[in-house]
Amino acid sequence: MSTQASAVKKRRREQSMGWTPYLFVLPNLLIFSVFIVIPTIIGFVYSFHKYDGLNPMEFVGFDNYKAIFMNEEFWGALGKTARYALFAVPSIYCVSLAVAMMLIQPLRAKGLFRSIFYWPTMISYIIVGLTWKWIFGDFGIMNYVLTLFGGESVQFMSNPFFANLSVIIATVWSRLGFYMVIFMAGLQVIPSDYYEAARLDGASKIRVFRSITLPLLKPTTVLVIMLALIDAFKAYPLLFALTGGGPGRETTFIVQYIYETGFAKQELGMASAMSVVLFVLICLFTALQNKLSKGGEN
Repeated sequence: MSTQASAVKKRRREQSMGWTPYLFVLPNLLIFSVFIVIPTIIGFVYSFHKYDGLNPMEFVGFDNYKAIFMNEEFWGALGKTARYALFAVPSIYCVSLAVAMMLIQPLRAKGLFRSIFYWPTMISYIIVGLTWKWIFGDFGIMNYVLTLFGGESVQFMSNPFFANLSVIIATVWSRLGFYMVIFMAGLQVIPSDYYEAARLDGASKIRVFRSITLPLLKPTTVLVIMLALIDAFKAYPLLFALTGGGPGRETTFIVQYIYETGFAKQELGMASAMSVVLFVLICLFTALQNKLSKGGEN
């Protein structure tokens, strides 16, 4: 009888413990739902309405989406964002991989160097933008150094080429540490036996990198490129603090344009439709990239 009672108690205890993991997950689930899931659903609903945030919504069906395809400013901002991603993503990939390969080597004060490279990722994008504006501004540190050595000051924020270059440099600096950590994790799981065998065969460092490191790092590469690409298409706070979208509209990328449409022009329905289009484009590109990373296999 006591054995049966203990078995019943044990079963009840297991049943009560079954809800414990869900209780730990619940706070994050609530936060994710309140700030991600629910706004996404609301934005999708808004995209089918004409709404300025003050007056009642007016259902317009797909009119907002039709207007987007005739909106040259939207596609212009999207094109500028794609151009920015085209240069920023490869730069982040190359620099973060190079730093990761350097920091997995036996070095003195390796932990210190890792902390130095990772530290910028913990800074707010607004602070990063203001810091680099202080460096590249018309009266910033860079121009001070140039004039100090007899050179002429450069209008970094007024020249479209230098403004875009400044944005890319600031982006790489701020995101380098995050992707460096991902690459370090990927590099450290590659079996050392492969490198030892390559050294015995007399393979050069370039051949080892091309034939061993890059192929075995492919899953990590896909992850880094996807995350960096999504980051590039979501870029706004850093750009706004650094260039304000200028000179002119040269660095007004897609998220800033959507923000201006929604809050400056008070066209929340149109801005929501633009957000949905951007979301679909990123999903399609990510799916294509996943397929290509698997060599076309289903």
